[in-house]
Amino acid sequence: FWYVQHEFVMAEKKLLGRSDDDLTARAGYAGGLSTGRDASRPGQNLVCYHNLQRLADYGKLGHGEVVSVLGVPSTAVGDFASEFYKLFDARGDRPDKLDVGPEYRSILGLPGGVDSPHFPTIQAKLPGLDLKAGAGNDPDTLGKRVVWVYDTAAFPFHQAEVYHQFHDGFFPGEDYPRAYNNLAADYHDAGKLPTTGCPDLY
Repeated sequence: FWYVQHEFVMAEKKLLGRSDDDLTARAGYAGGLSTGRDASRPGQNLVCYHNLQRLADYGKLGHGEVVSVLGVPSTAVGDFASEFYKLFDARGDRPDKLDVGPEYRSILGLPGGVDSPHFPTIQAKLPGLDLKAGAGNDPDTLGKRVVWVYDTAAFPFHQAEVYHQFHDGFFPGEDYPRAYNNLAADYHDAGKLPTTGCPDLY
């Protein structure tokens, strides 16, 4: 989700005119049917990256890696859907075929899911992809041209750890400017990027 966050940050700037102080794109997890618990923090729901403590592992909880963007006006929904479509290759798959498993499935979250008034607009911008209502803990989409669509009220976004935010991508050419990487600390220090309660390198 590092590369995806960068692409949506660029879309926020290009399509919405947002500055580095106003970006909402955050890496995280969604689409699972459960959350984890930490006995030392009763009542706190956790979804975490893989960790040595085996605490609330997002993959084992059925979640996938996602990026959340907030405050997209209705007039820009189609444009953001087009940016989402650019993330797929010509076969309708994610570029990284080595990451295999449900945690890497293609996911789209909308208020209302497939019943969202924006769904037809988005569907029209994703030709060749089969947008299906997700039930939670859904299987991988690799090789299937499928995107699981979730109602964000039923399947909310869980922010990933601070160290995952504004991170360089995995592939060559995805080493981003230091100013981009520094946004994680800038947002954290400004109170706009909280720690999650998960094991974190920050």
